[in-house]
Amino acid sequence: MKIHQLSLFLENKPGQMTHPCRVLADAGIGIHTLTLADTQQFGLLRLIVTDWENGRTILQEAGYLVNVTEVVAVEVADRPGGLAGLLDLFESSGINIEYMYAFTFGREGKAVLIFRFDKPDDAIGRLQSAGVNVIESVEVYGGGMRE
Repeated sequence: MKIHQLSLFLENKPGQMTHPCRVLADAGIGIHTLTLADTQQFGLLRLIVTDWENGRTILQEAGYLVNVTEVVAVEVADRPGGLAGLLDLFESSGINIEYMYAFTFGREGKAVLIFRFDKPDDAIGRLQSAGVNVIESVEVYGGGMRE
């Protein structure tokens, strides 16, 4: 129930995101979602792609240092309080949310949250016990998502 995410460092200057995106596109690898965090010197690009193993290899061959991490994707109601209700599950659990990001995917009333937990298996168990849909793979197609 964990999804593989690719992370790579980029210089924090104009045009640096173009090359890794072009490398993936030229290889026929789609990007489902991404997030970019920055500091003064560099950016950290995190990607969930259609083929993480080939994506990692191709990016490494292009000269990038690529780190693969496991993240957890969950479906949440896309409404005020949807996120707050989900976060309540972890309030006193001892499970730390290291980072998260979100995207919508065209299914009415739903969004997907991507979490990096310090204890992902415990987090998955807690989510499933609460009836939260933990998504096995992020495959966006035709306005929906398949698991």
